[in-house]
Amino acid sequence: MWQQLLQGIEQRDQRSLARAISFVENQVPGYASLLTALPSGHASITGITGPPGAGKSTLVDALIAEWVNTGKKVGVLCVDPSSPFNLGALLGDRIRMSEWYNHPQVFIRSLATRGSLGGLHPYIIEICSLMQAAGFDEIIVETVGVGQSEIEIAGLADTTVVVVVPEAGDEVQTMKAGLMEIADIFVVNKSDRPDADQFVKNLRLMLAPAFHQKQAPVPILKTIASSRTGITELAATIHSQAVAGKNADRKLWLLTERAYHLIQRKRMEGISKQLLREKINSLYGQDEFNLYQFVEHFQ
Repeated sequence: MWQQLLQGIEQRDQRSLARAISFVENQVPGYASLLTALPSGHASITGITGPPGAGKSTLVDALIAEWVNTGKKVGVLCVDPSSPFNLGALLGDRIRMSEWYNHPQVFIRSLATRGSLGGLHPYIIEICSLMQAAGFDEIIVETVGVGQSEIEIAGLADTTVVVVVPEAGDEVQTMKAGLMEIADIFVVNKSDRPDADQFVKNLRLMLAPAFHQKQAPVPILKTIASSRTGITELAATIHSQAVAGKNADRKLWLLTERAYHLIQRKRMEGISKQLLREKINSLYGQDEFNLYQFVEHFQ
């Protein structure tokens, strides 16, 4: 069965992709074979995170429009809280993004956290790999907005966008350093509200200590997602950050984080991230690097 799913994914068939995601989510026998046979994908993964109420879903909707209008194929994973009854996604972001539900260039999937405390789905890495193999140009992962534990997104996304709103001043001040430091881009959404400019100035001051640890300051952009204001600039900044993040050191770090998470579930003892990094470093120059084939060597 997995061979048919793989063939469908390679042919860019969205129904096959949807079935393959369920195949992996439910750990149907043969799912590991599907993963190890996946071709390499090159789509950048953009993580959208931040406090509840910041307008993440509206921002994602606007980004979809921006990329679709430039001819790109966009995949979206909306990670929602789990239903306490059936472990399904509770919010259903596809309702909020109904404009794109049947669009041929867009694939949207709501996922449940299924009790994961990091704000992400337990099989989010595998699902992103399926989507990369399906030939998307851009992949967006929107998290549930659970706070500090959302730093998990930094190990998944090529570019992490943290969304806040002007009236969140006190909330931002109480944010722990981890969430502040994972941002590749800060977006101040709903920037038509009072004191938005002052909020941006204060945010820059709060981020100043982190600037010393980075080669360049983290971009802070103002948007009004509901009217799609500032979205073109955001898309351009995401692209430039993704290009900058493709340097060997950043990519090695991301692959190391993903490989460690996968191996951790299967084999907890005797594995260190340093060991993984060294082995990935020795293989990284090859044309094809399949994360799941790499993991198989440690089982």
